[in-house]
Amino acid sequence: MQVIEFYIVSDEYGEFSNFAKYQILLDDKRWPTSEHYFQAQKFENAEYKEAIRKADTPMIAARLGRDRKQELRKDWKSAKVGVMRNAIFAKFTQHEELKKLLISTGNAKIIEHTQNDDYWADGGDGSGKNMLGKLLMELRETLIADSP
Repeated sequence: MQVIEFYIVSDEYGEFSNFAKYQILLDDKRWPTSEHYFQAQKFENAEYKEAIRKADTPMIAARLGRDRKQELRKDWKSAKVGVMRNAIFAKFTQHEELKKLLISTGNAKIIEHTQNDDYWADGGDGSGKNMLGKLLMELRETLIADSP
């Protein structure tokens, strides 16, 4: 089975990263990246969410989203996968070239490869959950099934 690993935006398949600069329209707002959207959804505070949306880079948005001086939504643990699913659905359906790229991966296993994350990625050694990779593969199945 072919394996596709991604992490760095400038590398091959870097478009799969939430840091890749593809705007999305969700909740009647334009978000600079799917990372901006995802990080903002961790909070109920509307002003803080807006500060994340307006962050200059996805790295700044991520830092703001990881600030534990801000109170997380009470349901965040159970909501986060659905939020990510919505973010990547928007990204890959609002940008035709991304949709084509994802579909072009066929039945390859998609892995976010980094030791920096063992939930969304593979933990660098395959021990992580690779939830982002799994959601991308799930989305690919949906896009293929919906293709004419």
